[in-house]
Parts: sequence; C-alpha cells; structure tokens
Amino acid sequence: MKRFAFTLLATFLFTCGYCQTSSFFSSLWGEDSNPGNQQPIQNVVIPKLPAEADFAGERVPLEHFDVRESLQREMLIINYWHGSLSYIIQLSGRYEGLIRQILREEGVPEDFFYLCVAESSLQPASSPAGAKGYWQFLSGTAKDYGLEVGSEVDERYNWEKATRAACKYFKKGYAKYGTWTLAAASYNVGMANIDSRIGYQSISNYYDMQLPLETARYVYRAVAFKTIMNNPQEYGFNIAEEEKYKPIECKVVEVKGPVANWSDFAREHNSSFKMIKMCNEWIRSNKLTNKLNKTYKVLVPVGRD
Repeated sequence: MKRFAFTLLATFLFTCGYCQTSSFFSSLWGEDSNPGNQQPIQNVVIPKLPAEADFAGERVPLEHFDVRESLQREMLIINYWHGSLSYIIQLSGRYEGLIRQILREEGVPEDFFYLCVAESSLQPASSPAGAKGYWQFLSGTAKDYGLEVGSEVDERYNWEKATRAACKYFKKGYAKYGTWTLAAASYNVGMANIDSRIGYQSISNYYDMQLPLETARYVYRAVAFKTIMNNPQEYGFNIAEEEKYKPIECKVVEVKGPVANWSDFAREHNSSFKMIKMCNEWIRSNKLTNKLNKTYKVLVPVGRD
C-alpha cells in the first residue's frame, strides 16, 4: 500500500513537473494554444557601442576587434542588470557629486567615479577576499594609505577618507606608469603584477597587455558604466532626475573621546542609531573606545523628509 501510494505520488509529481516544464518552454518559444501567436518573452538586443570612447581622457582604441568585443561584453552584462543598474543610477544622485568633488580636489580625473561604481555599486560592499567598503580596499592596503581599520572603526566605509586614499593610489600609479588607464588596472591587480607584465611582455599599454581575466575586464567595465550611465535613456533606463536619491542633509559633530553607546549618542542628537549608521558606515560597533582620543567627524542627519 505504501509502495503504491509512493508510486502514485511520484507519477502525480512527474506529471505536474512535465506540465509546468512544457508550459515554461512553450511560453519561452512563444508557443501556446494559438500556434499563430508566437511572440518572444523578451526583446533582447545587443547594446550599441559608442562611436568613440575614452577613460580619464585616454582614448579606447575601438578600431581593434578585441577591444570592441571586450567593451561590448561589459555593456551587455551591465545593460541586463535591470534592477541593479536602476538602483545604482538612483544611488548616483546621492553620492556622485561628493565623489566627483573629491576627485577634482585631489587632481584625479572624474572618470574614476565609474571605477567606484565597478568596485562596489556605490554600496558598503564586502568581498569574499576581504576587500571592503566603497573602494574595496584590502586591510593591509587600507592601512598603508592612512585608513584606520578595526573592530569599532573601519574607514574603508568612510566615503571621504576612502576616496582620498584611493586617489593617493591612483596618483602614485599615474606617476609610475604615465597613464591613468594602467594606474586603474594596477588598483585591481597590484603594481607589482603590472611591473612584472611590463617586464616580460615589453608592453605598457593596457589594451595590448595580457592580464588576468578580472583585470582585463576591469577598465572596460568602468567605461561601460560611463557609457550607459551618461546616456541611460538610450539603453532603456528611463529614470527621471527626481527619481534619483537626494544627498542626506547632515550636520557634522566632532567626537574627541569615547562613546559608550552610539544609540545614546543618537538620541542626544534627535536621531537614531539606524540613521547615524546610515550616514557613517565606518562605525562598526555600538560603542567607540577611542583610547588615543582621536577626533572623528560624525554626520548627524537633520531630518528624514
């Protein structure tokens, strides 16, 4: 009896699965009860390449087939991240102006904004390799460039400080290689790796150099973001300016000693720990020991309208 019941149940599930699978493939190929009504479920097109492109004022040699294919690959992938790219475009309203301002102040081309987009999607990201924050610094590199990394404070999540630290790296790379493109590539794979490849390949041009796959795609990904985000409507992203997120209005409160509880601090400033954390992702604990009595600038939101 149990065996019969099991057989009956298995037959039922198989039949349901077949019907659902059949229905799925029928809808995929546009087949239904009306054979004359065959429509694709989605109109997939290859994104159009720009007539010309550059990164940080340095021309992308689109006359070469491998360069065209590499850029189109990244544009195709990014263009069909419908929800993710829409969210990035919305976030750009909040953070793009801030990042571009720091890049200008530091003497770094503003196209490096799109490198930040490629690194973290403008979010406080964390990778399996241990890279963290908006610019995806590893712990050691972050410390080398002046960022505090600890259990209570991690400045890889501080927009201003992390961006300025990244700028130091980019300028060092540019001074070394004489090209912003290769400086950007070195941020992904490290200067030692780039030095080695220049040595045994006798090439110092990013677009001609054989590189690890992730690095070989890295600058193309930034150029693809730049191309699509500068012309979102052309690529099917009809996001109005008013739909982009606005910068959060904040006041700056200097903290020079310990904070026993950030929630109490928030209440003292008519806010909440949630909002304090949203504006200060570098706060990684519910307290601040601050044994060295450093000065921290805490952004306190002045409203939630």
